Amino acid sequence: MGRGKLRIYLGAAPGVGKTYAMLSEAHRRVERGTDCVVAFVEHHGRTRTEVMLHGLEQVERRELEHRGALFTEMDVDAVLRRAPAVALVDELAHTNVPGSRNPKRWQDVEELLAAGIDVVSTVNIQHLESLGDVVESITGVRQRETVPDEMVRRADQIELVDMSPEALRRRMAHGNVYTSDKVDAALSNYFRPGNLTALRELALLWVADRVDEYLQRYRSEHRVSRIWGSRERIVVGLTGGPEGRTLIRRAARLAEKGAGGEVLAVYIASSDGLTSASPDELAVQRTLVEDLGGTFHHVVGDDIPAALLAFARGVNATQIVLGVSRRKSWQYVFGPGVGATVARDSGTDLDIHLITHDEAGKGRGLPVARGARLGRSRIIWGWVVGVGGPAIMAVLTNTVHLGLANDMLLFLSVTVAAALLGGLLPALASAAVGSLLLNYFYTPPLHRWTIADPKNMVAIVIFVAVGASVASVVDLAARRTHQAARLRAESEILSFLAGNVLRGETGLEELLERVRETFGMESAALLERSGDHDPWTCAGRAGIGPPVERPEEADVDVAVGDHLALALTGRVLPAEDRRVLAAFAAQAAVVLDRRRLLEEADRARALAEGNRIRTALLAAVSHDLRTPLAGIKAAVSSLRSDDVAWSEEDRAELLEGIEEGADRLDHLVGNLLDMSRLQTGTVTPLIREVDLDEVVPMALVGVDEDSVRLDVPETLPMVAVDAGLLERSMANLVENAVKYSPPGKPVLVAASVLADRVEVRVVDRGPGVPDEAKERIFEPFQRHGDAPRGAGVGLGLAVARGFAEAMGGTLEAEDTPGGGLTMVLTLRAEAPHAARPVPSPQEQPERQAT
Repeated sequence: MGRGKLRIYLGAAPGVGKTYAMLSEAHRRVERGTDCVVAFVEHHGRTRTEVMLHGLEQVERRELEHRGALFTEMDVDAVLRRAPAVALVDELAHTNVPGSRNPKRWQDVEELLAAGIDVVSTVNIQHLESLGDVVESITGVRQRETVPDEMVRRADQIELVDMSPEALRRRMAHGNVYTSDKVDAALSNYFRPGNLTALRELALLWVADRVDEYLQRYRSEHRVSRIWGSRERIVVGLTGGPEGRTLIRRAARLAEKGAGGEVLAVYIASSDGLTSASPDELAVQRTLVEDLGGTFHHVVGDDIPAALLAFARGVNATQIVLGVSRRKSWQYVFGPGVGATVARDSGTDLDIHLITHDEAGKGRGLPVARGARLGRSRIIWGWVVGVGGPAIMAVLTNTVHLGLANDMLLFLSVTVAAALLGGLLPALASAAVGSLLLNYFYTPPLHRWTIADPKNMVAIVIFVAVGASVASVVDLAARRTHQAARLRAESEILSFLAGNVLRGETGLEELLERVRETFGMESAALLERSGDHDPWTCAGRAGIGPPVERPEEADVDVAVGDHLALALTGRVLPAEDRRVLAAFAAQAAVVLDRRRLLEEADRARALAEGNRIRTALLAAVSHDLRTPLAGIKAAVSSLRSDDVAWSEEDRAELLEGIEEGADRLDHLVGNLLDMSRLQTGTVTPLIREVDLDEVVPMALVGVDEDSVRLDVPETLPMVAVDAGLLERSMANLVENAVKYSPPGKPVLVAASVLADRVEVRVVDRGPGVPDEAKERIFEPFQRHGDAPRGAGVGLGLAVARGFAEAMGGTLEAEDTPGGGLTMVLTLRAEAPHAARPVPSPQEQPERQAT
């Protein structure tokens, strides 16, 4: 009996319909006459899923007792005895109750498959073992129930059960997933729109990768070399010339026009390891293609068109982008060129794009890396071996006579050794000395510089020719190996440099320090001046004693434009190093320009914000502050008037109006002062460990007790905050929520633990705020919608967020399920929660035991 087949329904989150889809498939198979049974399916109280179990044979479960409670698990032995054709097993990642046949349910499934039973199962993307860390970073919940990726990868069929986050949240709000007492908690924690979107992306990408693997495997097994245009894959052929940037950008635009387009840039180097491409240009192009979302590939091949086509067919590409040849007209005598050859040999399954550029027809002109010297010690040893080696060999061969042919081979080995050590010249000297010694000691007449036999003369000539040829080849190979290693090192340095600079990860001082370390210098400085006759000033420095007055004082200086220079002290650099140094200098100028642009932007932003604050403050003073002042003045004037005899009720009402106006003034002035502290950066929080249940109730003093419902458990960990700032933030949030919440619907203030954070949620049932306005309500002097002018100057939420961020926390606005607005204040827990974590909402209903 063969192994059974496994089919898995994969979902992004609980409630998307995996179990329902599995049961629907079971009904279809039963209608076709397939022997299908339910080995284990849990409906979790969902009516529609429970109805789908009707009409299907269910294998009786096994009852197990654990910690005084009775649980049921799949009875593997009963399913094996029943031996159906297909078994339905829900929740593949489930952990069985202690005492079960296997610790994990996926191990039970393995037994069923080994017995030849086909299995249909379900699993959520967050339960895949390799994605545990990713899911925890998204949701804040560590999944304790996991299934090995290999188990899911080996499935014969994986079907994605997909649903948009909005549809899933609506399904939950209607009570179709969890019971009503768990809906609010689930929607507010695990089932947030951001969490669901991220999990959905994980599921889609994981399934897409599996589909790509299946496709590549099928093409390999069936030896399919023809391109299948299942998705647009665009290969960009790079030469290392400046036109590569144009080609990459053009390919990126082509990829954007198709769904799922992918760009693969490839540079093909000759197999001898020597490249004629500009390494710094290749580094820039690598960074460019990665920034545009593509990948860079380095391929070795002597036949460039064949290697390019082989690479394109290997990755199942649909298009190739090449630049118009840079060769001049007369150079086409030597061949049609890469572009024409690729177009001719591509066939009908590849589209070839020839892109024009500024370098077309100008000739190659690419810099060729020059060979570096082999080093003084190697050259000295090469001369020692080349000159002294033949003499020593002559002494040895005169002691033991091996014949002319063997003697020549021994002398030839000395010549090869001299070439390996010292290069071409020592090897030629070794060949010359060796030929003279062979003539003197081994060719008749002996001990004379003449040769009697013409055959011996031919042998000596061949010896010299072979020695010179071998020396030339060995010397060329050694130099090219050295060149290739140097160019590779240069490419890696420049690629790292360009990547960091373009991503803004390197400051000017860090860049100069890297220059100093890379070239082994004592110091490095970037000097600048305003005009040709102005003094030089130092824009940045690294090391000890850098030149700060003139670039000419340095050992090495590289000009960057007319008024900028990179100066280094320590030693004089060779010419080949100055080429790389020039790239560093250009990047230093870019970093300096970016730093100054950022400083200018910050200053402009500060000025604009200051102007806006001043304008809004004047408006607040002109209206919002004058209104309560006018009311207080009118009430005081009325009380002091002798013309009217006020009753006690009237006097009490006027005094109450004065008190309310004073309270409004106090609140408005307090918010204005807090905002000014935030704007000037004078808020210095005193962070210490604080219990939320001590601080949050103090923030509710100014509101009616019946308008707020508090849910702050005493078991919460302590948070690292400034108690005063936290109280002020919570007071503003609660006041804002009470202001917009309708009568009879109190505001909920609840706190909970989420990973290493504590969340305080202020929930109201008011009109809510649209998504496009959720960030705008946190800006100073902003009122949402038709809020009356008397509602304040619009600083409460801005102050609350400013204080939260000053304490290292965050403040965000979310929709309240069922209508309203929820303010989520996230604070850092001082220590990890010691208690056992409460199962997340998605785990509670989908398991019976842990």
